[in-house]
Amino acid sequence: MAAFVGAVKLFISLVLWLNTLSSIQGARDFYEFRYPFIKRASSFSSSSSFSSSSNDEVRYDYIIVGGGTAGCPLAATLSQNFNVLMLERGGVPFSNANVSFLRNFHIALADTSPTSASQPFVSTDGVINARARVLGGGTCINAGFYTRANSDFLRRVGWHARLVNESYPWVEKQIVHQPKLAPWQDAFKDSLLDVGVSPYNGFTYDHIYGTKVGGTIFDRFGRRHTAAELLASANPKMLTVLVYATVQKVLFDKSAGKRPKAMGVMFKDENGNQHQAFLTNNRRSEVILSCGAIGTPQLLMLSGIGPKAELQRLNISMVLHNEFVGKGMADNPMNSVFVPMTRSVEQSLIQTVGITKMGVYVEASSGFGQSQDSIHCHHGLLSAEIGQLSTVPPKQRTRQAIEEFIKRKRDLPREAFKGGFILEKIAMPLSTGHLNLINTNIDNNPSVTFNYFGHPRDLRRCVNGIRMAAKVIQSDRFTNFTKCDKPTVEKLLNMSVKANINLIPKHTNDTKSLEQFCKDTVITIWHYHGGCLVGKVVDPNHKVLGTRRLRIVDGSTFSESPGTNPQGTVLMMGRYMGVKILRRRLGKAAGV
Repeated sequence: MAAFVGAVKLFISLVLWLNTLSSIQGARDFYEFRYPFIKRASSFSSSSSFSSSSNDEVRYDYIIVGGGTAGCPLAATLSQNFNVLMLERGGVPFSNANVSFLRNFHIALADTSPTSASQPFVSTDGVINARARVLGGGTCINAGFYTRANSDFLRRVGWHARLVNESYPWVEKQIVHQPKLAPWQDAFKDSLLDVGVSPYNGFTYDHIYGTKVGGTIFDRFGRRHTAAELLASANPKMLTVLVYATVQKVLFDKSAGKRPKAMGVMFKDENGNQHQAFLTNNRRSEVILSCGAIGTPQLLMLSGIGPKAELQRLNISMVLHNEFVGKGMADNPMNSVFVPMTRSVEQSLIQTVGITKMGVYVEASSGFGQSQDSIHCHHGLLSAEIGQLSTVPPKQRTRQAIEEFIKRKRDLPREAFKGGFILEKIAMPLSTGHLNLINTNIDNNPSVTFNYFGHPRDLRRCVNGIRMAAKVIQSDRFTNFTKCDKPTVEKLLNMSVKANINLIPKHTNDTKSLEQFCKDTVITIWHYHGGCLVGKVVDPNHKVLGTRRLRIVDGSTFSESPGTNPQGTVLMMGRYMGVKILRRRLGKAAGV
């Protein structure tokens, strides 16, 4: 009897211990995930098949692949009336200090671990780039600048002005702020006006020729507010968000004689286990891809939609031939001029912008993260490091060479991180490239070529932009601020060649030829777009041509980057498309 009582006590203790462990995990998840509808992918109970008729299987009106800049506002909007599942391959941003704080901006980009919010890639052009891997997408790793698109862009894409003007404020009221202008940005503003980038338009979200101060998703305390916070506007009873859910392909019904119909998706959770999720049988239910300009064309091809030869090369079962998937890839080339300082300067990201009439935008950044960890690491866009790897031919860039490069960078003096940059970016580049699969592993980056300066007009614009940046730095307003002698253009270029990091071999005439300087020091500001263009891959309503129940809502559909910085318009796009879908489906009953 005593043995029995002892066994019962042991069993009860074990149950209590397991319940306590579960409660601790639940509390940890609640703190980390913030919203009750956000869950780990491993918590999902898969459907058996899209032909199953089981009543206890949950099916969804909309499955959104990608919880990024467009995906979050889209999910929040659609959940007002319908059952929505959103799948995000990364984790959450809320408890990630590298994402949350402006002072850690560089560290988030430097983190190349598998769980990082930033996944690095290098285009075949030799330019180091990054794509987001976190709920909130690019709003979690970018420089935070917020502006609306130019009116010509909105007219060209055919969006309804009234709904656009309703959708922008919906975003702005929740996560956008007016910045407190940093000293570097104030001096930059005055210098732009001195060199003729006028008039001064003050603080505005609008895209207007001249000099302006734009919005920011960083608040006055330096805390970032991402697209993930727009989920606060969702109907929590109608939305499920799974994080660490990597979608591997869209599942189709390919019945003979009919257009392929999206039925659901296959995805893996954080433990590598496979799951399937399916749409309801309603003809208006949809799988919506919001994976961005890299992820969406990649996933389309892995799902069997793309160029026939590309799919056959990797033995991917073809669902639909479309030669334009992955085509029309573009990235706005950026070049920067480094401005050294003898004293430390307050950190600032993009706050002021000059919108010129020569097809060039001029922006500025200064300082670096104040934490000790951010001093000696790869700083991506704002790197003030010596470009040793640039002298290494592409085929010799081995893992060992890269590790040695990183080690050398850690020994740079702190003085290398003082000062800032004047940045010039080409508006609407004419040069385009392509995206191709390397293998069938969704976790691996595809091969991307942007073909920077492939069109001569882009190169001419860059030369004009560098001349403009040099004039800004040489202006009396700026030299009064930097307390340095007025530098010559050659001196500025010489410092900038060393301060810009890419994997493009340098030339001895970089400081003599502005054309060569542009080619050799080109970097990115992460405004890449294209790969699933309207009229080529999707129709004007963003439905994938030749299919049923499949749509794309992200920057892969853009043939140009909207405004000086695209995040505001991509955020608006998620809201806009969500409202448009609801109104077309429900009319006035949509209530949005």
